[in-house]
Amino acid sequence: MQREWNVVIDWAPFLLDPSIPIEGKTHEPRNKPGSLLTERGSRLGIEFRSGRTFTPNSLLALQASAFARDFGSTVQQLEFHKAMFKAHFTDVYNLSDRTILNNLGATVGLDGSALNDVLTSEHYLELVKDEIDWTRKISVTSIPTFIFENQYAVVGAQEYEVLEQVAANIGVKRRKNPDNNQLENS
Repeated sequence: MQREWNVVIDWAPFLLDPSIPIEGKTHEPRNKPGSLLTERGSRLGIEFRSGRTFTPNSLLALQASAFARDFGSTVQQLEFHKAMFKAHFTDVYNLSDRTILNNLGATVGLDGSALNDVLTSEHYLELVKDEIDWTRKISVTSIPTFIFENQYAVVGAQEYEVLEQVAANIGVKRRKNPDNNQLENS
């Protein structure tokens, strides 16, 4: 969308289940084959691995995302989020594991050593907590939630055309010459 429309994407942290302890929690398997989530994901090219029995606390991953926002290009930020989504939903990795987050960061060109340092020091912890409070204050209750102009929300995984329609309806301009390098230059 950022390549085709005059928008800037910013990722805001959100804890879907704030009751998950920092060490994560075990549970009965979820996302069973044939569920609405797995079928919709399949149509969109997203694989949700079935049978997960552990849910990590995502606070460390949200701190890693804040690092990517501050030190990565727009492309690196997008690729880092894609890598984390795949690691969590498809590969069933524990995103509360610092080593996994460092490796994911390094695969998209982020400085893995610097990422490790900020995760170890919890440099972004208070910032992330403040941003989580902000998402709650503006009534975000599920992910993804797309917020346009800080006032229009589209909740849930939507087809791209829905986001285009919202952008057009609120007066966002389509770029005259979409450039694949648009993201690299951000």
